[in-house]
Order: sequence, then C-alpha cells, then structure tokens
Amino acid sequence: MEEATALSERIIDDMADAMIYANRSGAIERWNRAAEALFGFTAAEALGSRLDLIIPEHLRAAHWRGFDAAMASGTTRLHGRATVTRTVDKSGRKLYVEMSFALVRDQQGTVCGTVAVARDVTARVEQERMMARHGGAV
Repeated sequence: MEEATALSERIIDDMADAMIYANRSGAIERWNRAAEALFGFTAAEALGSRLDLIIPEHLRAAHWRGFDAAMASGTTRLHGRATVTRTVDKSGRKLYVEMSFALVRDQQGTVCGTVAVARDVTARVEQERMMARHGGAV
C-alpha cells in the first residue's frame, strides 16, 4: 500500500496539468507542481489557504454558492465536463483556465472535498476574442 501511495504522489506531481484538492470547507490540501507553475504559489504558500487564493474577487460569491451547493447535494453542475473560467495568479494577473471538477468521497460515500484539474488557455481565448473582433482576420 505504501508503494501505491508513493506512486500516486509521483503521478500527481508529474502531471502536466494543475491539480488542486480542497476539503469541504474550501481549504487547499493538495497542490501539485503544475499548479505551482500555473498560479505562481508554492505548495507551502497554497496548502491550508482557501480557494480564494486563485479566484478573482468578483467571482468569489458565485464560486462559493456553487461549491457549497455541490458539497450539500453531492453533485456538480457540470458533471465532470471541463469549462473555461477566470482565475488569478500570485502576481494578480488574470488567467483563463480550462478546468474540470470532481467530488471526492470517503469510503462511506460522504463528500469530503473536490478535485480540480486545470490548464492555462489564456492565449487561445485571447486569440479567439481578437479574431471575433476582427471578423475572423487577424
């Protein structure tokens, strides 16, 4: 079992996408190396912090309404489908990330937190917006 746990930790740390696990109260308990690279916060800075760390202030109320509803109902609105959303990095720069969420349950089936996997799509979104403004010609 110890070997399997060590392998799981290496897989999570070596993922190309950011992986964040937050408990039921929204405190970050797992933050992989790709999350460090994407958001600029080290694991030491992120662990124990609330998810507000990467949520732009104007989106926080909506985020927490959805988060609390998912914790209470045991389902997510997107049912695992990825969505593009805004986040913010350590420097305050706003990013677009494609993110998917899943609820994590304990052995009894009780929701104990949520895991998110994210990748930076800022360049793609900005290019699409520029093309839309210029009628498809850039």
